[in-house]
Amino acid sequence: MKRIKLLVAALCLAGSVYSQGNNYTQDYTKYQGLALTPPMGWNSWNKFACNVDENLIKQVADAMVSTGMKDAGYTYINIDDCWHGDRDSLGFIHPDAKRFPSGMKALADYVHAKGLKLGIYSDAGSETCGGRPGSRGYEFQDALTYAKWGIDYLKYDWCNTEGLHGEGAYKTIAAALKKAGRPMVLSICEWGTDQPWKWGPQVGHLWRTTGDIYNCFDCIKDNGSWHANGVMKILDMQKGLRQYAGPGHWNDPDMLEVGNGMVTNEDRAHFTLWCMIAAPLIAGNDLRSMSPQTAAILKNKEVIALDQDSLGVQGYQYAVKDSLETWLKPLKGGDWAVCFLNRGTGVQPVNFDWKKEVITDSLSKAILDAQKQVYTLKNLWTGKNAGTTKSPLKGVVPAHDVLIFRLHQQR
Repeated sequence: MKRIKLLVAALCLAGSVYSQGNNYTQDYTKYQGLALTPPMGWNSWNKFACNVDENLIKQVADAMVSTGMKDAGYTYINIDDCWHGDRDSLGFIHPDAKRFPSGMKALADYVHAKGLKLGIYSDAGSETCGGRPGSRGYEFQDALTYAKWGIDYLKYDWCNTEGLHGEGAYKTIAAALKKAGRPMVLSICEWGTDQPWKWGPQVGHLWRTTGDIYNCFDCIKDNGSWHANGVMKILDMQKGLRQYAGPGHWNDPDMLEVGNGMVTNEDRAHFTLWCMIAAPLIAGNDLRSMSPQTAAILKNKEVIALDQDSLGVQGYQYAVKDSLETWLKPLKGGDWAVCFLNRGTGVQPVNFDWKKEVITDSLSKAILDAQKQVYTLKNLWTGKNAGTTKSPLKGVVPAHDVLIFRLHQQR
């Protein structure tokens, strides 16, 4: 009997130890219910790079409201690299005291008071791309710190990550954010190296599919050890990825360069195609001094509505003829967006006979059949009605520009 009691006690002790071990199992998944449409906001990097401080962020938050960007749907004010100061003796990160003398909590309170959300940046490696302290080895401390500050969005980069595996590193920060207890959007900025679209949907809310964007229409910027890509180069890299995107998990072709040096028609094409492919709309210009043309592009609510459509289907390239591309995007309720993109340097004619094109999207199974259903057309950049699908569409697309229509079923 004594031997039986000892055996039972040993089994209970083993069960207790095993149970305690289970307490250390991590939840490597993202917060659910966030980014059900592609995130919209602003990020400091494209325009200001490392030249960030609390006055700039406050002024941009003010401009987000005063310019009508907030009313158009932009929510996040995201501080990119170079906000960091040092870690203290316990390893906790602090902001640069000269650049952010009031601290991040006070800045988050300022942004939140305007009805906006604050995002921040870190890196999976030992150092950020700008040479500041990375989060490697400090993931749980950093997540606790961000939660304490009131951060709503984390962009997590991939510099100085020697020996790390992408999926594992991003699962670690996802677990840290979960443990910290404050819901945050996790932006995976791993540049597409480890095919994040395959594992990212469970771990983050968006993932970069490419390296950095550059403010030109169709070029490559050689930076020596690495290169950045123009808008069209980035667009081409999205092929084959649309099946991975949807509510709460988005392909990210990088931030917008609208207002950063391209001409108006190129900015318009850039913005339109990002909306067609359900990309996050993260402005990267100086909101305090943008031109009326830039503001009109970034705030076009009918084009934004394509991006923010709750069906969450990424658009696709349907046809190519010379330099003219036809792009389609199924929308909720049976509507469609149809975009004609001219990548060339000369004017391109459009002659599209709706009744000769019975279109079935293999991903969403949506059908555009003008033989059975009449659709009204609205030009989303002019705001004018453009007839119906009873007649062929005829027009022209200027160089490096777009025509885009929303097709609505006549009842």
